[in-house]
Amino acid sequence: VQLQASGGGLVQAGGSLRLSCAFSGRTFSTYVMGWFRRAPGQEREFVAATNWGGSTTYAADSVKGRFTISRDNAKNTVYLQMNSLKPEDTAVYYCAARKAVTRTTTPSSFDYWGQGTQVTVSS
Repeated sequence: VQLQASGGGLVQAGGSLRLSCAFSGRTFSTYVMGWFRRAPGQEREFVAATNWGGSTTYAADSVKGRFTISRDNAKNTVYLQMNSLKPEDTAVYYCAARKAVTRTTTPSSFDYWGQGTQVTVSS
């Protein structure tokens, strides 16, 4: 499995960005997909995840109501729409894939990782 994240950048507080993650190498629709982030000096933390078909999603409390995860199985791509961005959202964002369907927010439970894309929110 290969994951390629894109869409990061510099944005002012209150702005929006949409991250994309292209999946290849296996059957995309059989993998749970997630987004994580790592801010400077902090541990990698869960942001959001979606099940195989995209019908079930869950997100960290810190981003609920602002971030939305979605997927397009025809395009083998998962997205993270980020609205009302805050300076504390500044981090490297990673997409990840997991075969097992059990709901989890633990980074070590995901099998494959993309390279990360930097998101910087200025105040």
